[in-house]
Amino acid sequence: MKDNFSLEELVEAQRLISPHIHRTPVLSSKALNSISGATLFFKCENFQKTGSFKARGATHAILRLSEDEKRRGVATHSSGNHGQALAWAAQKLGIACHVVMPENAPEVKIAAVQNYGAEVHLCAPNLAAREAGLKAVQDKFGAVFIPPYNHPHIIAGQSTAATELLEDYPDLDLIISPVGGGGLLAGTALSNYYFSKRCQVIAGEPEGANDAFQSFYSGNLVKEHQTKTIADGLLTTLGEINFPIIQELVLEIITVSETEIVEALKLIYQRLKIVVEPSSAVALAAILQQAERYENRRIGIILSGGNVDLAKLPF
Repeated sequence: MKDNFSLEELVEAQRLISPHIHRTPVLSSKALNSISGATLFFKCENFQKTGSFKARGATHAILRLSEDEKRRGVATHSSGNHGQALAWAAQKLGIACHVVMPENAPEVKIAAVQNYGAEVHLCAPNLAAREAGLKAVQDKFGAVFIPPYNHPHIIAGQSTAATELLEDYPDLDLIISPVGGGGLLAGTALSNYYFSKRCQVIAGEPEGANDAFQSFYSGNLVKEHQTKTIADGLLTTLGEINFPIIQELVLEIITVSETEIVEALKLIYQRLKIVVEPSSAVALAAILQQAERYENRRIGIILSGGNVDLAKLPF
């Protein structure tokens, strides 16, 4: 819950990571304002180190380690942005990093993690194998596990994107982020709670990976579900630490179809002229779906990342 995170912790997270990350720009588009009927402010985490907001949480988590833990190094299992972010942050801060990745992960992602100096350990493409691989790494090297979203230091690190946005635009009515595991959304909600007196936080989620939506409205955390969506950064289930924060501080979660995600993705490419991954487009898709409700509002949209396989774009 929010009471487990203090204002001072969020301020300290921002102070710690600021020398290491980008303060990402906020873009706007008259065309997208006209289409949506609202005034939109896009926080561009696709321009962040390693191409996503994940660099914030990974950097903060490593900086909060003890000296003994830093000597032991860090480890995680990931086939996406968190593995790259942790590898980059570890390299920058001079500690060892191990990333367990499924053997069917795209070569470009494996290479990216290796290029940031991490040691990659391949495993079978299932959660049990990932967890077994992680345990083997920890047993061998003593490395500290840094999870991708379900950890207080990760959440506090991710909060800094919204903190920057609210510093730049304190008169926002709404902030929306996509939701997968919930680290970004929980962090955004906490930042908004402490740094804004008027703004509300909402989230967008694919219909084909809607466990957060189910959990939010049922009041019970959904731990297993079938997923099918182009927004492959949002396939994970909601974290147990993140869930109560989201329940308490988020106004609503809006689900969007694959067609709506693709249309929003096209608009970002065409109107903002930037590269984002489909997961980033989910937030804009939710606003466009509910355009009548949010007409004339000032809305911050967190574009979560830009690590996209261009060969797989749906247009």
